[in-house]
Amino acid sequence: MLRRMTIAILFAVGLFSQQPALAQYPTKPVHIVVPYPAGGAVDAFARVLSQNLADLWGQQVVVDNRPGASTMIGAEQVAKSPPDGYTLLLTAELTLVTVPHLYEKIPYDPLRDFAPITALVSATQALVVNPSLPVKTVRDLIALAKEKPGELTYGSFGIGSTGHLNMEMLQAMTGARFNHIPYNGAGPAMNDVIGGHISFMFAALSIVKGNVKAGKLHMIGVGSDHRSSEFPDVPTISESGVPGFEAKSWFGLVAPAGTRPDIIKKINQDVTKVILDRAFADKYLAAQGLEPIVGTPEQFAAFIRAETIKWGKVVKDANIKVTK
Repeated sequence: MLRRMTIAILFAVGLFSQQPALAQYPTKPVHIVVPYPAGGAVDAFARVLSQNLADLWGQQVVVDNRPGASTMIGAEQVAKSPPDGYTLLLTAELTLVTVPHLYEKIPYDPLRDFAPITALVSATQALVVNPSLPVKTVRDLIALAKEKPGELTYGSFGIGSTGHLNMEMLQAMTGARFNHIPYNGAGPAMNDVIGGHISFMFAALSIVKGNVKAGKLHMIGVGSDHRSSEFPDVPTISESGVPGFEAKSWFGLVAPAGTRPDIIKKINQDVTKVILDRAFADKYLAAQGLEPIVGTPEQFAAFIRAETIKWGKVVKDANIKVTK
């Protein structure tokens, strides 16, 4: 579905270009709230995007890091901000589609309190194992796990993270059982896979590729619906005996609910222009293993609803709960 969100985007951009100026926006600095610490993948993307938007708009675009409480602090701030287009939220899927299923009570409603602007990019996750683990393929891993149910350990970058939920989905689709070890970040988990303290994990392709090339990790599958151009010999998990399986993370941009539709369209138009720019894609997206998934606000709203249903089922079936 992520790839389909870009279908007809050229038509959409053309439609925008045929219309008169949608709004005199922006006339002052725009703040993009990132509910993660500085230095992470979401923050890095937000800073590159903000600089390009600042150049396009002739206005300062400020990245405001508001981490904490599984992204709820930053999300709540934006949900309660004036709906004028000058405070936006750039976040990953955790904020909008999984947190509501992980906690009994959260300080915002992701479907009611935000106006979707556009999905931005997706990042393929790779399934990597310690080279000493006697498996060469996803089929081997599943077979070994079934021989030793619950004995193989995998790491994630936190309960409810994409690395955790993708593994839960893999278990549900294959009947294999693994032992989950959560970490405070992808880096520590990856280091323990390399060190042999745990056996495997899902992580963004961009994060693990250096250690894969160095022989410190063995990549047995990628979670996209097509093989990586950088690792063409590594099959997708879907073609490795788990048809239909995808493991990706994604970033999206939203505004407070009630933001004027013409402002939403203006931001959508300009963000789309930046992300689909060939130089931006070649210089930044490709290097980070990111794929553009921009689309209309309506497409993003439908995508959020579909992802909410999908991951809500995974969380419920796996009985995942987070207590504050």
